[in-house]
Amino acid sequence: MKALRLRSLQLRLALRLGALFLAASLLATGALVYQTYEAADSLGERNLIERANDLARLVKREDNNASVIDLPPRLAAAYGSSDGVSAFAIRDAGGRVIAASRDEIATLAAGRPPADDEPRFFRFNVSGREYYGLDQRLESAAGPIFVTVAEASEAEALLHAMLREFIFDAAWTIPIFVAATLLVGVLAIRGGLKPLREVSAQAAMIEPGAISQRLSTRDLPGEIEPLVAAVNKALDRLEQGFALQRQFTANAAHELRTPLAIISGALETIEGDGDIAKLRQDAARMNRLVEQLLRVARLDSVALDVSAETDLAAVATEVVEHMAPLAIAQDRSIAFIGADRPVHIKGNRYAIEDALRNLIENAIAHTPPQTEICVEVLERGEVSVSDHGPGVPPEDRERVFDRFWRGDARGAGAGLGLAIVRETMKAHGGGVEVADNPGGGARFTLRFRRSSHDLDQ
Repeated sequence: MKALRLRSLQLRLALRLGALFLAASLLATGALVYQTYEAADSLGERNLIERANDLARLVKREDNNASVIDLPPRLAAAYGSSDGVSAFAIRDAGGRVIAASRDEIATLAAGRPPADDEPRFFRFNVSGREYYGLDQRLESAAGPIFVTVAEASEAEALLHAMLREFIFDAAWTIPIFVAATLLVGVLAIRGGLKPLREVSAQAAMIEPGAISQRLSTRDLPGEIEPLVAAVNKALDRLEQGFALQRQFTANAAHELRTPLAIISGALETIEGDGDIAKLRQDAARMNRLVEQLLRVARLDSVALDVSAETDLAAVATEVVEHMAPLAIAQDRSIAFIGADRPVHIKGNRYAIEDALRNLIENAIAHTPPQTEICVEVLERGEVSVSDHGPGVPPEDRERVFDRFWRGDARGAGAGLGLAIVRETMKAHGGGVEVADNPGGGARFTLRFRRSSHDLDQ
């Protein structure tokens, strides 16, 4: 079952689409995390650069030629707070520290090599506390200076923690997004495959009786249309082959009909038993086969007129009366159970007679001598033929109606009688089925559609 499910085109496309969206979501999330951390680091670096520039703008030279910095209250409070988050140190061109927020930072800055015009970032520890700092040479009102500015890593860590929290909070939306995308994708794929399902349904309706039907190419995807066109061309060739076969069958039957009639007539004029009687039986079987071939050819090529109102009970009575002598001659009997009143159906009287006659002949051939064949007509528009023969095994109840199929290859029939019955019932919009006879044997039932005449009563 699993292998069959994986062969589904819709499932394959849905799984691949889901895998694609999952991979894309994971890659996009990874890229977002990377860019977010990069942006956070870049933001911290820009913050240090701006602070260094702010400090450089505050350095000035006094009258005694000394370089000093005058911090406004806001910056003085930020750099002088007890938490020590922010720190700075400024050295003059000679490397002498002219201002610092803390003695430790002043000592650190004095020991660092002079920086150049490009910012130089570094990490350091003061009293067990990690800082992220910047060294840069800047111009000021007092001339070139070297600025060292630093930020405690707790602020950076807090920013990273906030970013991680945001990412983790947003991560649960990824499975929902993938599931929603997969659902929408399945619905979209299902809609896109609808024309293919319709073509499949059309193909399932094509059978020998409807070989002229073709698959529609309307609204088909361009990738599927060549396949459907190829199938239609194959159906054209198949229909042509069926037509030639039917024509050959009809022509052969017609050509055989006259010689067989002459042979049968000649055999009737010859007196004698034994071989002559056997020849008469063989000629009768051949005549029967030719008649069946002609009926099959007519059913294939000419639509039956089933619009006439027909009394099923009267048709069954006439057929039983006609077939009774044949059954009696073969040491069988026929019982007839008719409806209490006429059973009106829409159908072709002669085709129904032929179908019922085939069923009775089949019953005579299979029921043992000195047993009874029962024909029953029901008011709901059904007629059944029951025998006491070997019956039909359940595995053969579909094939028994196939043309030229014979359960017993040694039988005298050609395997066309029950095929004619099925084709006749299909033409009437009814059906035929075979089941076990409660008394042993088989029970064949023909089901017709009732006419409005009886339904209105």
